[in-house]
Amino acid sequence: MKGSTQDDPLSVTALAAAVKSALETGFSRLFVEGEISGWRPYPSGHVYFTLKDAGAQMPAVMFKGNFVRCKARERLRDGAKVLVYATATLYSQRGTCQLVVLDAKVAGEGDLMQRFLELKARLEAEGLFAPERKPPLPRMPRRIAMATSLAGAVVHDMCRTIARRFPRVEIRVFPCAVQGAEAPRSVVAALERINAPSPDGWRADLAIVARGGGSFEDLFCFNDESLVRAVAASRIPVISAVGHETDYTLCDFAAARRAGTPSIAAEMAVPELAPIEQSLERAKTAMAAALRGKYRWFAQCVDGYSDRLASSLKYSLSSAEAHLREISSKIALLSPYSVLGRGYSLVTDAKGRVVKSGSDVAPGDMIDIRLAEGAVSAKVASCSPLVESGRGRS
Repeated sequence: MKGSTQDDPLSVTALAAAVKSALETGFSRLFVEGEISGWRPYPSGHVYFTLKDAGAQMPAVMFKGNFVRCKARERLRDGAKVLVYATATLYSQRGTCQLVVLDAKVAGEGDLMQRFLELKARLEAEGLFAPERKPPLPRMPRRIAMATSLAGAVVHDMCRTIARRFPRVEIRVFPCAVQGAEAPRSVVAALERINAPSPDGWRADLAIVARGGGSFEDLFCFNDESLVRAVAASRIPVISAVGHETDYTLCDFAAARRAGTPSIAAEMAVPELAPIEQSLERAKTAMAAALRGKYRWFAQCVDGYSDRLASSLKYSLSSAEAHLREISSKIALLSPYSVLGRGYSLVTDAKGRVVKSGSDVAPGDMIDIRLAEGAVSAKVASCSPLVESGRGRS
């Protein structure tokens, strides 16, 4: 344990806090049998006493709310043998372990608690309460079914809470009895209707089984085996919200999730819409900014490509024009018409053939003479091969 060395010792407060945490974690729900001793009711409504047997004793307290709800409160006194449902904790100011009693039954008052424990052990051994078989709750359900009584404030409180937190949810109430001998059969029937195909195609994403607080006996119908199995078998995830925070039924263990009260179940069922909308708005703004940045980057890339392409085209055109001029100059130099400007002429016969020698024509032939400017036609009077000066003369 950190801080438990000689050089770094624990404070008494730290040690008490660690022991308190270990007790409350390891012994969060207990059934303890013993005899009441030192029964002391206080003006605050809390009751303090000692629970003992032949071998040991343990200080205990039952706070006002639990004591008022306890059906056996009138029979709790010194010497009474009781079975208590409690949590273990540490009273740090005195450094003593004590029980915080949530409910109590006088021994011999009935076998309800024994039936509860026996059925719980059997179903637990069967794996009915195993966490791995419980489906997750939908994050944002669109349709919620409620199996509860229409009488009382429970259904109205849950509907108000859901509407306030997430108004885009459709709610259907499947009325059922939540107390008495008919309650198990009635709740099972409601769960069957919730899981069955609806004529209008409506199907719940989540179901809540709920009733308000009451005594152990009042809530005992939610320990019925058929009801517990129906909750466990539901294809739609079920939140069990039976009684108050300190009340536990087997329905709680079989459900996908347990809520301490119906109001807590309503909060558990749906998220708050406002933070989700704010988160979506932030995401929308961030996405728009990112898209604008991407657009600017691509626009710059396109502009850069356009500039480089234009420069390349201008260079290619300039090169082509220079090459064309060069070819044009060469063609002009090689053209026979280029020498006409220097006083030469081009002579062709009647068939358009170039006359290169006097032997190419005969007297009387028609010839065309092309000059630098214009052309003339003539008839050959005579013809003879050209004899250069100093050559071919006799």
